[in-house]
Amino acid sequence: MLNFATVQDITNLFRELTLEETDRANALLPVVADNLRVEAKRVGKDLDLLAIDAAYANVLKSVVVDVIARTLMTSTNQEPMIQSSESALGYSQSATFLVPGGGLFIKNTELIKLGLKRQRYGTLDPYGVADTLAALEVPENYA
Repeated sequence: MLNFATVQDITNLFRELTLEETDRANALLPVVADNLRVEAKRVGKDLDLLAIDAAYANVLKSVVVDVIARTLMTSTNQEPMIQSSESALGYSQSATFLVPGGGLFIKNTELIKLGLKRQRYGTLDPYGVADTLAALEVPENYA
């Protein structure tokens, strides 16, 4: 099975990697690819078939590189903070973490980019009127 990207792609699209980062990237490539495959399977799509299209394969490569780059940028010895604030006198401290609990993080926008997530629409019918109307629909061959 394909990993959808290589370490060379990460270097080309992100930056030069250290030796330690290269080892982590090699380990992350199949993990990210399999996570995306599972997300695709949830919506009834096969990423390996979709990746045959060159344009889709490039978008897929971009997403894999973004996920790995974000993972490489997060600290491994402390929680990655993206925002922090402090007060005085009554002392208060607040912080927002990038990925609470750590681990792999695939953004919704990346799933949307791959066509694996769409905006939902619809209504909730608390009175069951829609079921009644569906039963009253006129058949296609009705003249």
